[in-house]
Amino acid sequence: MNTFRAGAMIGFGWETFKKRPWFFAGVTFIVGVLSGGTSFRMGDSIQNSPSTIALIVFVGLAMAVISILAKMGSIQVVLKAQNNADSVTFSDLWAPHPFWKYVGASMLVGIIVVVGLILLIVPGILWGLRYMFVPYLVMERKLKPFEALKESARITDGHKWQLLKMIGLIVLVNILGFLCLVVGLLVSGSVSSLAIAHAYRTLSFQVEAPAVV
Repeated sequence: MNTFRAGAMIGFGWETFKKRPWFFAGVTFIVGVLSGGTSFRMGDSIQNSPSTIALIVFVGLAMAVISILAKMGSIQVVLKAQNNADSVTFSDLWAPHPFWKYVGASMLVGIIVVVGLILLIVPGILWGLRYMFVPYLVMERKLKPFEALKESARITDGHKWQLLKMIGLIVLVNILGFLCLVVGLLVSGSVSSLAIAHAYRTLSFQVEAPAVV
């Protein structure tokens, strides 16, 4: 029986957010700042010496690592909130493991989706839905990149339409958040993250793993 409903995922995200609104809004703000990064521009009067170029490269890499760690931490927070919203703390944002598995899996998904978008867009959307839970599988089950791809494809099989509807609702929620300026985005972003994590958990439990022979 298919018990996965797009509206229920958003509803769960909203109800969970209401339990600790300031905490989840704070997490969304921190993750947004850390993952957004800042621009690093050298003035025209500054010569691009080897040391300056090295500094630019170093800062760029450091910002990329911080962004990845922020995203990993945000996944750990929303997954932990699925069980008990009151048990989550800001310290849960520190989740550096498994860093390289997460990086590898994210790169694979990015390449697959980009290739799909080049192939008349529709394949990219379908593959994006198919592999949308790869980061969650890496973070929670510590799966290797290709294992996470296979498992995400398995649990999303037959649920693409509902997932697309959920993404559509999330887009609408965030448009409303944008219209309410910064505060609204903190709310809509938090609800969206919690909703996606709940979709992952729902499908993970609903779709039984194949029996090992």
